[in-house]
Amino acid sequence: MISVYSSCKKERSTDIHQDEIVSPTTGTRTEFTIDSIFLYARQVYLWNDVLPSYSTFKPREKYSYGLSEISTLRNEIFDISQLKINKATGKPFEISNYDGVPKYSYLQVGGNGGGTRAGIINGTAVLANRIIHSDEKVIAYIALGAFPPLSNAQSKLDQVFDEMLTDKPTYLVLDLRTNGGGYVETAEYVANLIAPSTLNGKVMYSEQFNPTLQNGKATILRHQPYLDENGKTVIYNGRLATLADVDYTENGNTFRFNKKGGLESIKDIYVIVSRETASASELLISCLKPYFNVKLIGEKTYGKPVGFFGINIDQYSIYLSSFLIKNAKGWSDYFNGMEPELNVVGSTNPILGDPEEICLKATLAAIDGKIQLQPKKSASISKLNLNTMPLVLHNDSIGVIENRLRLKH
Repeated sequence: MISVYSSCKKERSTDIHQDEIVSPTTGTRTEFTIDSIFLYARQVYLWNDVLPSYSTFKPREKYSYGLSEISTLRNEIFDISQLKINKATGKPFEISNYDGVPKYSYLQVGGNGGGTRAGIINGTAVLANRIIHSDEKVIAYIALGAFPPLSNAQSKLDQVFDEMLTDKPTYLVLDLRTNGGGYVETAEYVANLIAPSTLNGKVMYSEQFNPTLQNGKATILRHQPYLDENGKTVIYNGRLATLADVDYTENGNTFRFNKKGGLESIKDIYVIVSRETASASELLISCLKPYFNVKLIGEKTYGKPVGFFGINIDQYSIYLSSFLIKNAKGWSDYFNGMEPELNVVGSTNPILGDPEEICLKATLAAIDGKIQLQPKKSASISKLNLNTMPLVLHNDSIGVIENRLRLKH
């Protein structure tokens, strides 16, 4: 781990105020850490356009009071995160339900930074799956509880999607209500299992960093080593690579479909969601929207169209919102969550895959035309007669930190 606080003693801002001396050359360890957080934010934070100069923000004066060091640093990150206002809501993009806690950016003791992405790394990928026949409709159902490392999930995902081939379903119900995200690589793999081969080469999603990063002016990142997927340093142009060597252009961070598996029949996708549906789960929904008829059932999702990479500062790893996630149509405006076409509050302990479970029951009714879906509208499921739909069930089986940054060529 690089002790970046010492390297920032003489750091100069290179994006807006090139000649400004931004940090004193003397101070305590805590003061250098306070300085470093602000100086990194000035160059890598997604909304760095609203951050004032060092002399205006005065981080040392602002945070030199009697709290513990970690509380002081978290307060600084919170204040930085509240400066950019979402014009659609009049509130900060990183406003949270918890006082003093940003919605996205955070700090932790330790960690491994070095270009890794934060995400959920535990959890079971496939919780339940089955095929449902309703009249002449063939509906595939799969509940994904998390996106663990692809190496842990791929064989099960391949098996489940291979089992769908015989029935050739045209409807897919993705149950993501408990999926808080995880490895983007695994979410991408699921998208490629769902997508037909005709989407090969088409844009799945892109990541948009701030202009400072895109234009290669985030020189402070020279102090951060670039690590590969195994956490090892990399030789680049005859020296150790740093995060300043990463390609932050939108073109270099555009990801495209690459069909996996043999499933080619899906046309309509219904996604069961909740407030726990977040991050890579929302990315999966977003990247499917331009190419499929996607409908959401349940509760509004968490709302996280941003990502970050780890920065090591002394004994801490800092994760500042650093890029915007956009789908093929350039859509990324779900900071306040994705609104369902049908609001349904599920039970706290649902039997996943049971057609009588309230969320799946409502979804099947929508597929069957018994419920008309309208964005941002609610429906009372209890008042609808859903007991007349004949079902034939079979194939019943109940079932982070990630390096995504790429060096410049």
